[in-house]
Amino acid sequence: MFLRYKLFISACIIGLSFAARAQTTVLDSLRSVIDNPTLNEKEKPALLNQLAQANRINKNYDTAIANAKQSIALALKHKNFTEATKAYALIVNIKAFTQQFTTLKQTCDTALTMAQQAHDPIAMAYAYYARVWFYKTLGDAENVVKYGQLGLKELGKKTDPYLASKIYYQLYVINSDWNNEAKVNFYARKATENALQAKDYNMLSNCYTALSVAHEYNYNKSKSKAELDSLFFYLNQSQMLYRQYPGQVSVNTYAIACTNIADAYLKYSAETDKNARNQAIRYAGIALAVLKNSGNSQEIVASCLGLLSEYARRDGNILQQENYLQEAYRIMKTQQPPYYYTMINVVQALSDFYEKKGDYQQALSFQKKVTEYNNKNFNQQQALNTQKLEIQYETEKKNSEMQVLKEQEKSRRMQNYLYGYIALASVLGLLFMFRSYHYKLRYSMQREKQLQLENQESELQVKLEKEEQARLRAEQQLLETQQQQLKLEVMANTLQLEHKNQMLHNIKDKLTEGDPVNMQRILKEEMMLDNDFEHATLQIQRVHPNFFHLLNDKTKRKLTLLDLKLCAYLYLKMDTRQISQLMHIEAKSVRMSRYRIKQKLGLEKEEDLNIFLQKLGN
Repeated sequence: MFLRYKLFISACIIGLSFAARAQTTVLDSLRSVIDNPTLNEKEKPALLNQLAQANRINKNYDTAIANAKQSIALALKHKNFTEATKAYALIVNIKAFTQQFTTLKQTCDTALTMAQQAHDPIAMAYAYYARVWFYKTLGDAENVVKYGQLGLKELGKKTDPYLASKIYYQLYVINSDWNNEAKVNFYARKATENALQAKDYNMLSNCYTALSVAHEYNYNKSKSKAELDSLFFYLNQSQMLYRQYPGQVSVNTYAIACTNIADAYLKYSAETDKNARNQAIRYAGIALAVLKNSGNSQEIVASCLGLLSEYARRDGNILQQENYLQEAYRIMKTQQPPYYYTMINVVQALSDFYEKKGDYQQALSFQKKVTEYNNKNFNQQQALNTQKLEIQYETEKKNSEMQVLKEQEKSRRMQNYLYGYIALASVLGLLFMFRSYHYKLRYSMQREKQLQLENQESELQVKLEKEEQARLRAEQQLLETQQQQLKLEVMANTLQLEHKNQMLHNIKDKLTEGDPVNMQRILKEEMMLDNDFEHATLQIQRVHPNFFHLLNDKTKRKLTLLDLKLCAYLYLKMDTRQISQLMHIEAKSVRMSRYRIKQKLGLEKEEDLNIFLQKLGN
């Protein structure tokens, strides 16, 4: 089977070479048109934006940014603020995707400034689209939806199906994360409709994949064969575009579509279905062939190799399964920095493979690598989260400053109106008094009015100073709250790391003593424990952030992670049956654990542990 697979890849390379040349031809054609000396310079910004977008899709990020900056320079020279906004929005997209956080906020603000000067709904829609990517990077889904809807509102004034498809697609992604089946279906279809109108076939390929996901939601709910057929139909539509429109669908988009088809056959077909097996291997082979000379595609290649290793396992070909997994590991190590989530999955699969094979030394070696990559991933995420928090803080601070400035401006306008009304009243009063009273009496009254105005101005000044002091106090409280939250997160992460280290020491001791170790069961239990404990921890930290701190102080840190987890469930008022189901243990074990925790807490036999935890929480 391995030889046939190699021959198949060779055939795919020959068949796909034309499509690869077509993509190069499109880029060269755009470049030659732009470099044509007879081309009007005012037309170049739009063409440069097209070239930048094509390079972005093909992951030529540095070239894409250079094209966009060239477009900005020419657009500003001719005061074409709409094209300048599009170029800035493209740069925001690239910086968000490549995690260039340092200048992301500044570029996003510049896009909005350009759009405001353009006085064009299309430009404002692109500025809002840049905001969508900015807040997507920060993980702020609500603001992603907010600015996506604002962008669509602007496009209601002036249509642009190309941009509309992108905004609808981002709204689909957010609702997919929220598992909102109805909106996933709605936004996937709206994105597809607009991509068809725009004839953006790379985007259309992604939209067809989105429709397949929508039908997967429907199938999981209804188990209807028609929905499953629709899932495969739209996946097939997604991959067909690559050959139908040469050069207009990127290699990576096509490879992802083929990988999705192979994964769907693996997921939804019986192991005895030989046709599904052959189709899955065929599409995985196409993806590997087309990505052979493509950069920045290690994750897709590793996914294909992982899929092929699963079929090798089903065929009982252990050697081929090992080769696929080792090749996936080798490929992932070439990515700098590696995408740790995929790397962890590959290394975990190797550890499981060697455990089943009986090579426990190799299994332990790769399990250590799992821990190593988990730690690196944790550190990377912490660093990224720190940068995101800094950007978020600066954004909120600037928004607060803008709000204060708006309020001050409003206050000044009110003062001006007040002064105008007072001045008008004074003039009318003076005219009336000039006719009614003696000149000296009129002068005295005018002086009194002036004193009243000065007093009012002083009172307004005092009020503004008090408001400024209140704002500063609020900012200080916000900083203190954020510092407390970070401390709580560090404590929770420390507990988990301590438990992981203890687990590894226990495994090492058992292996040293020659005791049998079921690594798969231990890892499964640990993953479930982590997920459940993190969920319970988040709920309790929202209600009472000092709960675990007080509990550990009470027991002098004698409680284990399992004990803390059980206390968390008891504090959330879960009964014994619910806890035993969540922790995958018998009810008898739950009751024994409760008794052990009471002993560690030093409670009397007649004292109720639930009441004690509720009092501690309150």
